[in-house]
Amino acid sequence: MGLYLGSILILLSVIGYLFYQHSASVIINRIKFEMLYNTRIIETRLIKIEQTADGNVKITKNIIHNIQPVDYKIGIFDKNLKPIYSEIGKKFDANKQFYSCDSNCFSVIKRTNKSKNIGYIVLKNENLAKHLRQLKIKIFSVLGITFIIAAIIGFFLSKLFLRPVREKIETLDRFIEDTTHELNTPISAILMTIQSLKGVDEKKLNRLKASATRLSTMYESLSYSLSKDIEQTKEEFDLKELILNRVEFLKVLAESKKITFNCELNSFKVVAIKEDFKKLIDNLLTNAIKYNKNGGSINITLEGKILKICDSGIGIKSEQIKDIFKRYSRINKEQGGFGIGLSIVYEICKKYNIDIKVVPNNPKGTCFILNFL
Repeated sequence: MGLYLGSILILLSVIGYLFYQHSASVIINRIKFEMLYNTRIIETRLIKIEQTADGNVKITKNIIHNIQPVDYKIGIFDKNLKPIYSEIGKKFDANKQFYSCDSNCFSVIKRTNKSKNIGYIVLKNENLAKHLRQLKIKIFSVLGITFIIAAIIGFFLSKLFLRPVREKIETLDRFIEDTTHELNTPISAILMTIQSLKGVDEKKLNRLKASATRLSTMYESLSYSLSKDIEQTKEEFDLKELILNRVEFLKVLAESKKITFNCELNSFKVVAIKEDFKKLIDNLLTNAIKYNKNGGSINITLEGKILKICDSGIGIKSEQIKDIFKRYSRINKEQGGFGIGLSIVYEICKKYNIDIKVVPNNPKGTCFILNFL
């Protein structure tokens, strides 16, 4: 919509500018014709007056009143450009028959009859600025109305064309919301059952615990996404302790792929909604586990205001980085998920003014770097 409106605005601006230039030229040419015509009429009238006065005319206000057009100021000058009668109030260019200057128009007739004492007849039109201002108002009004009509049409067309996309998103959101509510009971039951199991092969039990942990983190992400608009209270906590807590919680999931955590953390106090940072760390660690290789590692460092979470997994292609924070975007569909984890991470970073960068890990994998500004 913004691109459409911007294009319309540029197009209308170009059209308006070209139309203004053309119309202004037409107005000036019309004024030129009228002024030269009136100047010739004044000259003709002065010739008649000169003929009755034997060529020696004394210019008076009464004579000027009888020969002067209503819309113009007049100047009568001798052959040496000395004013005989002048309302112009400034010097004029005697070498030009017609010209415009400072939003005023001048027409000049140089008389060649040497027997007469009148050398120049000059008319001044002060209405050019008024005409151009009226033209601008008319153009801006028409272009403004056109832009509003185009915007209204664009709005309804965008709603019409984007309706299927919006309906798909709404359907997906309703599905996730319904699924989230339905997941709560079986996940709780699975976790409780796992805790009560005895005499089960430890390998199978760990695999079951990892799957349940994965389901639990997915459920918490969905629940957070649906309830993030609920107002919560900020508190002060140590980010180091929170990270260690979430590492311990996700250790079962990491052990299912024989992934090890390497933590080098300094204490760092944060004032925020703790649940926000819990989901921030959970989603980054869950992704680091999900896209890691079997037997890989996750290095977590917290030094000063910089948090780095680096994995040794499959990595992210440079052309994919721009899309990973989009909602429902899934770079590797084989790994499952709803595609909302990193969108939650981005929203939390934006909320707390955290600069987040994604860079390749060396030799392979991905690093998420968070700078707490």
